Amino acid sequence: MREVLLHDTLSGKLQPLRPRDPGQVGVYACGPTVYSRIHVGNARPFVVFSLLKRFLEREGYAVNLVVNVTDVNDKIYDAARAQGRPSAELAAEMAALYRADTDELGLGRPDHEPLASETIGPIVDYIATLIERGHAYAVDGDVYFRVRSDGRYGSLSHRRLENMDQGEGALSPAHPDRKEDPLDFALWKAHKEGEDTCWPAPWGEGRPGWHIECSAMAEQLLGVGFDIHGGGSDLIFPHHENEAAQTRAARGSELARLWMHNGMIQFTGEKMAKSVGNIALLHEVIAANGPQAVVMYLASGHYRQPLAFSPSELADAERRVSRIRDALRRLQPGAPSPPDMVHHRDAFFDALANDFNTPAALASLFEWVREANRRGGGVGDADLREMLAVLGLGELTPLEAVGDVAATDPEAVALLERRQQARGARDFEEADRIREELRGRGWDIRDSPEGPELVPAQTP
Repeated sequence: MREVLLHDTLSGKLQPLRPRDPGQVGVYACGPTVYSRIHVGNARPFVVFSLLKRFLEREGYAVNLVVNVTDVNDKIYDAARAQGRPSAELAAEMAALYRADTDELGLGRPDHEPLASETIGPIVDYIATLIERGHAYAVDGDVYFRVRSDGRYGSLSHRRLENMDQGEGALSPAHPDRKEDPLDFALWKAHKEGEDTCWPAPWGEGRPGWHIECSAMAEQLLGVGFDIHGGGSDLIFPHHENEAAQTRAARGSELARLWMHNGMIQFTGEKMAKSVGNIALLHEVIAANGPQAVVMYLASGHYRQPLAFSPSELADAERRVSRIRDALRRLQPGAPSPPDMVHHRDAFFDALANDFNTPAALASLFEWVREANRRGGGVGDADLREMLAVLGLGELTPLEAVGDVAATDPEAVALLERRQQARGARDFEEADRIREELRGRGWDIRDSPEGPELVPAQTP
């Protein structure tokens, strides 16, 4: 096994993966709140942690990936009310569509996908423990966590207490003394008029707060002190800060050994968000660009960095996929790859072991492709297939013979013939102009023993 290094948000440093249970890795990644169909930004953590699981399994680990679904939430109540339908019905429909949309990516499902609505018992027990230990208090059916009772609060997000806002409102206008401290956050919310779901609890009927559900679900499936807790960087505060605090208060230990956060998808510098309205729904992007291109796009940037979203970025991803498929048609299927090309494959996996650097890994993969293309036919595809499998692209099929371009883009074939005529007449300026025109149509020219041919344009 390679040593795997991952950036830990808590320490702010690269840390070696040291599983709690040797040879086994438990990963919990926060999933969507299902009040509408998911967008490409929601899909990024799904892809990042699905691919991380594939890589760790390739390295010999047994991986248990848990991705929760929040199906009880204010946003769900609001959306259901606007549509005049039961909130549980809307949540169930959107959860099913979330699974269907992410299924289209071809990465498989997480090992467990717990629902908040099916974890109420463990959540209630968790809150009861916090009250018993003096870390939480009930007020007229609501229960709040005493933030100042956790001496390490703020250590994950690296914030000072005076710079924190839970996003719940400082104090209730109707009950100005409801919270002991404006910093405290809700563990349990008393049932309110207009909310059509609630569950019994010792302090009154209601529903869980957002943060406590993940602490309960993660512990139920992975135990305390599991290996990797993941999610979007927008969840570091308050969501993950609160999860960590709850577990320290209830169990006396840390929830996770490493905290791993992916950057946001951005439209013109702003994160993609339903509240802003700058969203691209996942199922629509897949329909327009294909699932392999979407996976390639999401793997093209380092997981910790923001990722720009635009038609040109997706077009680049499509061209990269086409370039791989073009290489596959020249390779020998199922045959071993040349031993003197193995350094490209090793560099691919070394890059993934170094903070899951997918851009560096892809650079090594395309170096392998370039060298295979230079060697012509007869190169076995084993190394390439091994790399593609970790990226969730192992089922890519070879591109159809380029002769079929005549059927799909006959004008490109005519341009290629005109370029050859220009070259024969030593009109190299015209030949270069036609080459650029072909590139604008999505084609590169490659010389082969049979003469020049058109191949999908390569991404720089």
